[in-house]
Amino acid sequence: MSHTYQYPRAALTVDCVVFGLDESELKVLLIARALEPFKGKWALAGGFVRVNETLDEAARRELAEEAGLANVFLEQLYTFGTVDRDPRERVVSVAYYALVKRAAHEAKADTDAADARWFPISKVPKLAFDHADIFAAALARLKGKVRYQPIGFELLPPKFTLSQLQHLYEAVLETQLDKRNFRKKVLSFGLLLPLKEARMMGRHRPAQLFRFDADKYEKLKRRGFNFEL
Repeated sequence: MSHTYQYPRAALTVDCVVFGLDESELKVLLIARALEPFKGKWALAGGFVRVNETLDEAARRELAEEAGLANVFLEQLYTFGTVDRDPRERVVSVAYYALVKRAAHEAKADTDAADARWFPISKVPKLAFDHADIFAAALARLKGKVRYQPIGFELLPPKFTLSQLQHLYEAVLETQLDKRNFRKKVLSFGLLLPLKEARMMGRHRPAQLFRFDADKYEKLKRRGFNFEL
């Protein structure tokens, strides 16, 4: 026995705010729209959810299709459902934010986009739809979460110096941090593994390289450990 669906359905999309660190500057990836509405305007990567895929699958597919990105940290952010947010029809969007190691993922415009480009978070152009609101929500989430969960390491190369780590936190939090206090705090967690390697930093002496011990963090977390900067 077939049932007729009696309620009109809203279309469902996903939109992704992709953050990457460029030296000591936090940037966001934007897509130049190839189609109307807002053709040629800058927007977040995203698109319509297919009937046979989950929200996470749709978000990862759109990142691959529009920006050539794969295997990145991705987390659901919030649902945006203002009635007139899309001039075409009633559209509800589930927003995500992604963290990308810039050296490992060079953005490129793919099937659905005219262009893909990284912009400093302080110089984001006017965005299509309500994407400015989505970007602001994602940045606020990142600023809050980076203090109590070590997601910041998703933005760094696998091997990094303490200066690079400090620059990451300063870029995300948009504030200067005291070098001595910062280093004392991050080393006190016991989550940074010192490597038998160093990196030349200009004319200064070589800087010690570290890597983040994710396995140790997971074990500590299960015991109730709090990462808090």
